[in-house]
Amino acid sequence: MEVKLAKSAGFCFGVKRAVDKVYEQLEKGNTDVYTYGPIIHNEVVVDDLAQKGVIVLNDISELESIKKGTIVIRSHGVSERVYQIIEKNGLQLVDATCPFVKKIHRIVKERSVQGEHILIIGNENHPEVEGIKGWCESNVSVVNSLEDIHDLIVLKNETICVVSQTTFNYNKFKYLVEILLEKGYDINVVNTICSATNERQSEARKIARDVDAMLIIGGKHSSNTQKLYEICKEECKNTYYVQTLVDLDKSQLQSIGSIGITAGASTPNNIIEEVHTNVRKF
Repeated sequence: MEVKLAKSAGFCFGVKRAVDKVYEQLEKGNTDVYTYGPIIHNEVVVDDLAQKGVIVLNDISELESIKKGTIVIRSHGVSERVYQIIEKNGLQLVDATCPFVKKIHRIVKERSVQGEHILIIGNENHPEVEGIKGWCESNVSVVNSLEDIHDLIVLKNETICVVSQTTFNYNKFKYLVEILLEKGYDINVVNTICSATNERQSEARKIARDVDAMLIIGGKHSSNTQKLYEICKEECKNTYYVQTLVDLDKSQLQSIGSIGITAGASTPNNIIEEVHTNVRKF
């Protein structure tokens, strides 16, 4: 069996930086270490940190109850309100927000102050999008599909600033922007999809076209991993989603001549290597 492993598989810069910062706090002997939300969307890493004493804060109310300790902000970023609470409660802040996400915060803050309607292309329930919304001081909308654009309410003569969730499907982003243009909206488009995400998606699509089966490794709550699965499924019907080696159904790969492997930005290298090694043994 021929096995093709994507060069871009695994931790991206922002995720690795965020995870490293949490472990650094533990190595320093700091107690009362918290992350605002799971540091990454990977259950294996989150469980390991939990065993070492790191506590996940799930919402604003839980954060407000903390009066002592260190708060690590994950790579997805958070709203401006979260920073205000951390400062008010006198907590130590370790900001691991991805620089690409920080850039979006600055853009929407500036454009919204100028009165532009902020339009985020992405998943409204994703923590990155929730964080971006929290920096907007004017009207803000989120679209993820053609139907969302049909339901979009924009005031007359209102200019729209279009940004994207960093892990959004690039081809779908372009398609939705084209629809907005066709509808005649006055838009300023800022492509904020991370270059590493675009590279990862392009490589995954290319590999999926050339193999008989495709394995996508990542946490079930990882948005960028889910998008990799969708992209590869379009090119290769035998595309499978696994979180770890335990989820690998070897019977699905019998009589397969070639297989491709890629992984989301929140998938640790040791999990990728474990799956890769076992697949090569077939």
